Amino acid sequence: MATGYRPEVRTRLVRVRRMGRSLRIALLSYRSKPHSGGQGIYVRALSRELRELGHRVEVFSGQPYPLLDDGVPLTPLPSLDLYREPDPFRTPRPSEFRDWIDVAEWAAMCTAGFPEPMTFSLRAARHLLPRAGDFDVVHDNQSLGWGLLRLIRVGMPTVATIHHPIAIDRDLELAATTSLRRRLTLRRWYGFTGMQARVARQLDAVTTVSENSRRDIATHLGLPAEGIDVIPVGIDPDEFAPPPPGQPRDPDSILVITSADVALKGLVHLLEALAKLRTERPVRLTVVGTARPGGPAEAALDRLALRDAVRFTGPVPEAELVELLQRASVVAIPSLYEGFSLPAIEAMACATPLVTTDAGALPEVVGTRAGLRVRAGDVGELTAALQLVLGSPALAEQLGRAGRRRVLDGFTWRSTAQRTADWYAETLERKGTTDRKGTTQC
Repeated sequence: MATGYRPEVRTRLVRVRRMGRSLRIALLSYRSKPHSGGQGIYVRALSRELRELGHRVEVFSGQPYPLLDDGVPLTPLPSLDLYREPDPFRTPRPSEFRDWIDVAEWAAMCTAGFPEPMTFSLRAARHLLPRAGDFDVVHDNQSLGWGLLRLIRVGMPTVATIHHPIAIDRDLELAATTSLRRRLTLRRWYGFTGMQARVARQLDAVTTVSENSRRDIATHLGLPAEGIDVIPVGIDPDEFAPPPPGQPRDPDSILVITSADVALKGLVHLLEALAKLRTERPVRLTVVGTARPGGPAEAALDRLALRDAVRFTGPVPEAELVELLQRASVVAIPSLYEGFSLPAIEAMACATPLVTTDAGALPEVVGTRAGLRVRAGDVGELTAALQLVLGSPALAEQLGRAGRRRVLDGFTWRSTAQRTADWYAETLERKGTTDRKGTTQC
């Protein structure tokens, strides 16, 4: 326990209040795929827009490192990169081990655990503690590792974005397997979720991306819902835009964007719907993502004889993603859970109609006019909705126009950054007020 703030932290809070909204921000992300996966996109866009608002942002990340815009420095905090492609679960050379954190990372992987959130946070704390005077706030992007507690103990204002509780991913994967050995392995792999719940409860502030995620965080992590701020993520509406005039869409093209081939994303349900659709029209599916070797999607492709109808692109640059969205007739989001769904607003911004499930935050994000909604896991409903959009150009155009309007009204990165900066300032002001009253800080 540490009472109040150290003098340098108190001075920093006074300086922040005097400066208004100009802040020095350490943005942490334990892995940041540059072209797919929400973490890399979130880190790049938020850091760029905060910088445009006049703040100084420095990003700290493990591998894979993010692609950042000019003017946003990256401080790499390299891990052993044990899950890199094309050799995940690799055996590092003895010369690669630098310290006890590397040894702990390797030992956890060898015992079927996923150590990166913990070990990244320890490396971040080791780097940031000597630089405590360089930053007004530390913003963690869902690592929620033990190292953050070291920052809190010395009085560094430390906050986090929790996109959704990872315990939900764990529960869905457990429900999708009947193998006792696989279930035991999954429980070990997701063992870090207990750490995340305990760390989250000690942070100075927490934000999330939807009202649905706020409720789920309260349930799974034990935080009071009223203490969690909701700041939706967004897109750049100039980059994600409708097709140019005269550019037709492919009438038989379905697109899905998935950051991982896991049960939560519902890809197998979409493949089953595709097989049904192909009995009536020559539809094709493009998957922006990768099929896990030996995973459920690979097995479904063979079981449903869809190898010639499905293309996996792997991660793609933003410009290529926009082109895919502009050519597709419909974007499907078959997820069994979404804490927000960045692909949904990317599609809406490109005026591409949606077919989504009713899972998680999807109804909240998409609304009632930008897409058709089906019950999560119901292949029959998913098939019928896709058939309706593909067979009705007028309906597709109506859904697309409504989606574009919805994005412009409330889902841009500039809005996300402004609300995030206000959240930082409110958190620092609240901490400063608490300190003046002499309340004990943990």
